[in-house]
Amino acid sequence: MIPRYSRPEMVALWEPQTRFRIWFEIEAHACDALAELGIIPKESAKAIWEKAGEVTFDIERIDEIERVTKHDVIAFLTHLAEFIGADARFVHQGMTSSDVLDTCLAVQLSRAADILIRDVDELLAALKRRAFEHKLTPTIGRSHGIHAEPVTFGLKLAQAYAEFSRCRARLIAARAEIATCAISGAVGTFANIDPRVEEHVAAKMGLTPEPASTQIIPRDRHAMFFATLGVVASSIERLAIEIRHLQRTEVLEAEEFFSEGQKGSSAMPHKRNPVLTENLTGLARLVRSMVIPALENVALWHERDISHSSVERMIGPDATITLDFALARLTGVVDKLIVYPENMRKNLDKLGGLIHSQRALLALTQKGVSREDAYTYVQRNAMPVWRGEGDFLALLKKDPDVSKALSAAELEELFDLDYHLKHVDTVFRRVFGESA
Repeated sequence: MIPRYSRPEMVALWEPQTRFRIWFEIEAHACDALAELGIIPKESAKAIWEKAGEVTFDIERIDEIERVTKHDVIAFLTHLAEFIGADARFVHQGMTSSDVLDTCLAVQLSRAADILIRDVDELLAALKRRAFEHKLTPTIGRSHGIHAEPVTFGLKLAQAYAEFSRCRARLIAARAEIATCAISGAVGTFANIDPRVEEHVAAKMGLTPEPASTQIIPRDRHAMFFATLGVVASSIERLAIEIRHLQRTEVLEAEEFFSEGQKGSSAMPHKRNPVLTENLTGLARLVRSMVIPALENVALWHERDISHSSVERMIGPDATITLDFALARLTGVVDKLIVYPENMRKNLDKLGGLIHSQRALLALTQKGVSREDAYTYVQRNAMPVWRGEGDFLALLKKDPDVSKALSAAELEELFDLDYHLKHVDTVFRRVFGESA
């Protein structure tokens, strides 16, 4: 990813030096296990750590070797031997390139998931704080973009909190599924390496042994991992679009923080645009675009091919770096979001009481009016109000069919805003626990 949409910790995870360090650790731990099994000398396994455990690998040198070998792992092993010397003959015993590549990728994706889970935790903290701040701030709920019935802004944020709590659980599950190690040799039969080596390397690298590798770790695991990232990205976009709508001039119930010295437009000095959430919409599209290639990687030829390799070299860093940046950006948006309760109240009143139409409908049915007739009575009074030709409550009071069933006092009671918000506490307890 380009630096504009990258954060240092996640970027460092995908840098060549990090990758080669993980490759070395996989090889060195395998040597330790081989030494314990009496297959290679223990002093050689010890020397491998002593001679290369703290070195900085020469990326240009490895690239130089690869230009000749046309094989990245062999290029690395050749460079490693330049540090280790004669004991390098014991490195990579019985292993194949996929043992190193797939196990390394599992380590990187597991560590990336840890960062993403931490990102979600920070977002959840911001959502919770703002949800409680606006727990009882009334605002209009919309369906199809049209005013429906009252909610609170806190409920909107509680819904986002619940959604990202699910995202967190999915990331934890995806991490567990991807964190597998394969040190099983050519075509995955352990013909030239003991399965106990795999178990040792897995334990040292924080992984679990792949139950049945086919020389590679099956790519259904990776498909699920990237699909999970796509779902998280979609949740980011959902909240971003909500904020973008609320910032529209005609709505202006909330808006992104506008900092001192910030400029909204090169042409129009008055502009304050939802640039961060628009950016998040774009980044979400990018992360989702990487899901299909990951799904297509599942179907490989026989025990292995490398049609998946080029895909993963790109989507591994790009998807995780992009999502890490997007989660952090969304956390900042939520944390500094400017909320306008007065505008929310104005918008609630914009339709002259029509937001209480369902209450009028139900009240009539409870007085013995058929649902069909009740709907007709309410709708025929609602439509003039929709056109700006009267007040809903006043029209209902004048309607002979309505007034026959409901008194003026009963109708007025139906227009109590608090009625719609009486179960906010219930939702908060479900989302945040009994302490809410």
